[in-house]
Amino acid sequence: MSDQAVLHVKGRVLVGPEDVRDELWVVDGRVSYDRPAGARDIRTVAGWALPGLVDAHCHVGLGPHGPVDAAAAEKQALTDREAGTLLIRDAGSPSDTRWVDDRDDLPKIVRAGRHIARTRRYIRNFAHEIEPADLVAYVAQEARRGDGWVKLVGDWIDRDLGDLAPSWPRDAVEAAIAEAHRLGARVTAHCFAENSLQDLVEAGIDCIEHATGLTEDLIPLFASRGVAIVPTLVNIATFPDLAAGGEAKFPRWSAHMRRLHERRYDTVRAAYDAGIPVYVGTDAGGSLAHGLVAGEVAELVTAGIPPLDALAATSWAARAWLGRPGLEEGAPADLVVYESDPRADVRVLASPRRVVLNGQVVE
Repeated sequence: MSDQAVLHVKGRVLVGPEDVRDELWVVDGRVSYDRPAGARDIRTVAGWALPGLVDAHCHVGLGPHGPVDAAAAEKQALTDREAGTLLIRDAGSPSDTRWVDDRDDLPKIVRAGRHIARTRRYIRNFAHEIEPADLVAYVAQEARRGDGWVKLVGDWIDRDLGDLAPSWPRDAVEAAIAEAHRLGARVTAHCFAENSLQDLVEAGIDCIEHATGLTEDLIPLFASRGVAIVPTLVNIATFPDLAAGGEAKFPRWSAHMRRLHERRYDTVRAAYDAGIPVYVGTDAGGSLAHGLVAGEVAELVTAGIPPLDALAATSWAARAWLGRPGLEEGAPADLVVYESDPRADVRVLASPRRVVLNGQVVE
């Protein structure tokens, strides 16, 4: 290797919970822990480095009223990149964002296809709205369109009941999840309430989004099945405002949403204590801003998750869960460098010193 331009990251490199290196090198866009022979054009970046952050519940291409155009989607992705989010699990989007894969300057996306919801039981223009008889067919369709995930809407407000209610009968979700697994896809579901969870978990679901309805009696079931949760606490913070907006028409639903909000930290800490995998997701897109990953990590710490495990939930552990590499030898050089040790104070994540994507420093 002669006269090759390389990037030298020095200080502390947090490869994993017990793997801290003093430096790494970026050669041809990939990670190396050996100094390249003959390298002369060396750029050095100093600080504390983490694998590129993961937002495991983020909607690129989705706005408050449904799909957005490519320019708006690009702005969303760039906002996430500036926050250090370099890997996104797009947990449902009506937009085709495959063009992002051709851009080396945008975060990598793991797609879950489009949301699948019950007719008139979700936000207008977001989802395929169908009846249970069509669930298997739509799950198969989105499994083929996605990147190994499918997204269901597991519960939503039932206007006749005036409260949250499950969207699907047990036999429908059992058949649909089995079909997704047959096609090599994992399944996740939006769930706010308590009464949708047991059927979904016993039917074989892989993950639950939000999981505000997780109760003490359900926690052992989640833990025994290895079902992950993505709490999206920065989104759950909006529940009081949502409840106030719906008070006049749906007072029962409003009261329920307030209860779910009040116990949110206890719910997440109890899940963590039981060994349920917890990952970082912001629910950006729709009505929520992009670039909130640092705030979500801080919220997990507020809930009682130790800082190192909260960092893992947006870095090495989240990447392994999604089947994407971290900072191992030969991996694409996607990393974020900080001024100080994020293990000592996760709030440092809000101020990246340098973002490196595909081996290129983002200026």
